[in-house]
Amino acid sequence: MLAKLQLDFPILGSTRTSPNAGLPPLEKLELITRDRKQRVLHGGGFKKGFGEVCRPKNSNGGSVVVHEVGLKKRGFVKNPGEEKGLENLGDGGFVESKDFEVELRLGGGNGVVKKVQTKCSTKWLSYGGCIPAMLTALEEVEDLDEALRPWGETLSNKERSIILKEQKSWERALEIFEWFKKKGCYELHVIHYNIVLRILGKAKKWSRLRSLWDEMNVERIAPINSTYGTLIDVYSKGGFEKEALIWLQRMTKQGMKPDEVTMAIVLQLYKKAGEYRKAEEFFEKWSESSLHCHGSLSSHTYNTLIDTRGKAGQLKEASEIFASMLREGIAPTTVTFNTMIHICGNHGQLEEVASLMQKMEEVRCPPDTRTYNILISLHARHNNIDMATNYFAKMKEACLEPDPVSYRTLLYAYSVRHMVSKAEDLISEMDERGLEIDEFTHSALTRMYIEAGMLEKSWVWFLRFHLSGKMGSDCYAANIDAYGERGHILEAEKVFNCCREEKKLSVLEFNVMIKAYGVGKHYSRACQLFDSMESHGVIPDRCSYSSLVQILASGDMPHTAMPYLKKMQESGLVRDCIPYCAVISSFAKLGQLERAEDVYKQMVGFNVQPDVIVFGVLINAFAEVGSVKEALGYADAMKKAGFPGNTVVYNTLIKLYTKVGLLKEAEETYKLLESSEDGPAIYASNCMIDLYSERCMVKQAEELFDSLKRKGHANEFTFAMMLCMYKRIGRFEEAIQIAKQMRELRLLTDLLSYNNVIGLYATYGRFKEVVGTFKEMTKAAIQPDDCTFKSLGLVLVKSGLSKQAVGKLEVSVKKDSGSGLQAWMSALSAVVRVNESSYM
Repeated sequence: MLAKLQLDFPILGSTRTSPNAGLPPLEKLELITRDRKQRVLHGGGFKKGFGEVCRPKNSNGGSVVVHEVGLKKRGFVKNPGEEKGLENLGDGGFVESKDFEVELRLGGGNGVVKKVQTKCSTKWLSYGGCIPAMLTALEEVEDLDEALRPWGETLSNKERSIILKEQKSWERALEIFEWFKKKGCYELHVIHYNIVLRILGKAKKWSRLRSLWDEMNVERIAPINSTYGTLIDVYSKGGFEKEALIWLQRMTKQGMKPDEVTMAIVLQLYKKAGEYRKAEEFFEKWSESSLHCHGSLSSHTYNTLIDTRGKAGQLKEASEIFASMLREGIAPTTVTFNTMIHICGNHGQLEEVASLMQKMEEVRCPPDTRTYNILISLHARHNNIDMATNYFAKMKEACLEPDPVSYRTLLYAYSVRHMVSKAEDLISEMDERGLEIDEFTHSALTRMYIEAGMLEKSWVWFLRFHLSGKMGSDCYAANIDAYGERGHILEAEKVFNCCREEKKLSVLEFNVMIKAYGVGKHYSRACQLFDSMESHGVIPDRCSYSSLVQILASGDMPHTAMPYLKKMQESGLVRDCIPYCAVISSFAKLGQLERAEDVYKQMVGFNVQPDVIVFGVLINAFAEVGSVKEALGYADAMKKAGFPGNTVVYNTLIKLYTKVGLLKEAEETYKLLESSEDGPAIYASNCMIDLYSERCMVKQAEELFDSLKRKGHANEFTFAMMLCMYKRIGRFEEAIQIAKQMRELRLLTDLLSYNNVIGLYATYGRFKEVVGTFKEMTKAAIQPDDCTFKSLGLVLVKSGLSKQAVGKLEVSVKKDSGSGLQAWMSALSAVVRVNESSYM
């Protein structure tokens, strides 16, 4: 109705002409009111029409009806010549749904012409009656007595509720609420308190909310079901899940059972906290104690239940609830389908997703933008980028405009796949629509250009956002990182400098730039940058120190890292042993075990507890150099610290025990390895075979060897150690069989293995096999050593060649490796008369 009224009044700034343009203002109003079948009674009053308010009688004895308008915008600077509030509008006014200027002459027979501008939302108009005028007055006039004077003390409960609910600020709502109480003529019900509680909760004014709750108790206004539902909802959404649950407990103590709305709020609360089992238990308990059953639940509750099951990873249960919803005749909404599609997609059930899309069509529930966004996202995650692109196109065909999420999802999918052309088409489309690209997507596209080898384009892309002045600190850091990770240090530095020019440098930019220097092995520049942080007003954080210490330690510069580690400790930023471990490892790698131990002692002195990795590093370092006492000392310290050890430590200990010949300790540790999840490393198993073979413990060695072969774990060195054991104890046939298996399995790749096989054949007079193996060795480009020539010389001497001749062959190899090896091969072939083709 009011939208039509607008046509009969001149719109501010409009060139349109009303049919009644030539009539005086009062006659215009009469025509309009007749058109809407509203009767005007001059002098005696008006019959109340839409948006009208009855005022007390004027000085002439007539009551006046006012269509409320003409209230000055908040800011409350009054214009004495025109707008002085409701009481100075003459005796009438008019409500309109849009901004306009209107002249009226009403009241007492001779109204005063006033120009008034007002704004009334469609929602306000939908309330009907006097409510739109009341809300307009409250928005335009600061003084409540003045704003609500036309309605005196006649506001109904419903009107007071709507007035409170429609306030845009918590301060204004609270002011009006206090005004109602001060007037004394309005009875405030629990529903009014509920409204204000919700307003205060949404504004996160917890102390005021609590005061209002206390006031309810003092005034003996008993909370009802919806009161507790409101409190649970606002505390949950405000991030106070525990407090929300306390309100739930208070509710149940009062003997109240949550209604369906409150129940759904509690389910959301548990879901948000990840307490899916508790959500399930709560719903089951509620269902048992409530008159509600699945058949009477709303679609909103079903959606919540489905989503809760989905978040808990319970696809089957979510599907069952969905099926129950359909059986009970509850029409699924787009939200329902979106939730089910999202759940099925997350579980890789793409066929079920297609089925749900078909079901949406059957029940005439059209997909919305979120539906398509979910489909784009899940197909991109499953690497079906064509299908994702297809759904983007279908969204447009359905006359749905892609939103920023649609573009962002697809852009990111294109960027990680280096689909530059498609990404650029989307960017152009976004530019045409005036949509901004968020910082996360921007940095992903920078990375796309870099990884696609388009360095110049990446820089142009960066500059576009940098020059706009809208780039935040996080985005600068992401761009630095994108360049730094690929070793483009110059570009990373340029981004860093751009950030500095914009005065947006934070610790994040320094950290990623330090990381970039580490990737590029520019250690001195990393130190210089770190040292300059405080001059830029930036204090290094834990990440700054950790990054630099790790970088220097990995670059074999533990001495340089030490001062920074010390400063980090003094700054109270050391929370664990990780930075100490990096420096200890670096010293150990360099063989500087005394320095490694010094760092360990410093760490313990600062009450920083070592972990199993620190112990493992030290045990391994001392085991490598055969320092049994120190290695075992750290192994004992690890046990005393309560660490059970891990496979790395156990493997290291077995290596140590093998070096010093401690069989019993090695066996005990090997049993621990066997019971571990990863099992023993092949190196540890080979160590055990070595220990057994040294002691001629054939049975134990054979059992372990057979076990490794069955599992497919036996390697070249496993076979070689068994060969050596059989050779040592004179079991020639078994040793020859092992050598044969090594050649068949192509496990002859190492010089030591070749020497073991050649030595075996030479010892037992298998000269043809010696020559054949030697030829294989030279063909594999494995350079013989003195041990090899010793075995070959033995063959030649046993075949009748003099020691002097063998000596000359040894000298020839030293002079010229190529011709010397050929001389050896010729001598061996001539002596043993081997047909070369037999061993190729």
